[in-house]
Amino acid sequence: MDGSTRELVVLLDEDHRHVGVADKATVHTEETPLHLAFSSYVLDARGRVLMTRRALDKLTWPGVWTNSCCGHPGPDESPEAAVRRRAREELGMELTDVWTALPDFRYRAESAEGIVENEVCPVFWARTEDEPSPAPEEVAEYTWVEWEDLVAAAERAPWALSPWSVLQIPAMPRPDGA
Repeated sequence: MDGSTRELVVLLDEDHRHVGVADKATVHTEETPLHLAFSSYVLDARGRVLMTRRALDKLTWPGVWTNSCCGHPGPDESPEAAVRRRAREELGMELTDVWTALPDFRYRAESAEGIVENEVCPVFWARTEDEPSPAPEEVAEYTWVEWEDLVAAAERAPWALSPWSVLQIPAMPRPDGA
């Protein structure tokens, strides 16, 4: 988003009902309210998963490897539309397909800086034919990995991945349905 437009996030109650909106810039604190987000894992034509390393100047988990992209649906935006929007904004790529992997994923995590993530965060698979051209304020670097290697990394080196990815990866169905 450019500086002239506030990005709003959808606030939720404990039953995951919409109870309002808030400016994204004010939401992530030491006492973050429950809100709606999403995570996505993008596949290329060979079935490899795009993993990104968070930019070094990100507020939370700077420099940590994570899923392809994440974000927050706007108040009148479906999570699927938000996945497509953020893939364009963050990764510079168009998605050819988007489908739900974990519709009810929820997590809470506290960063070393004391900032809390507290999100109902549906997780999506997506496909692309594009090579990423990431926004440098979002992504420091990226790599394509085989699904089995990613599952092994989440199990053997959870410290190297974002806390949400460590929880999502073992719970996700294989992208090929096998």
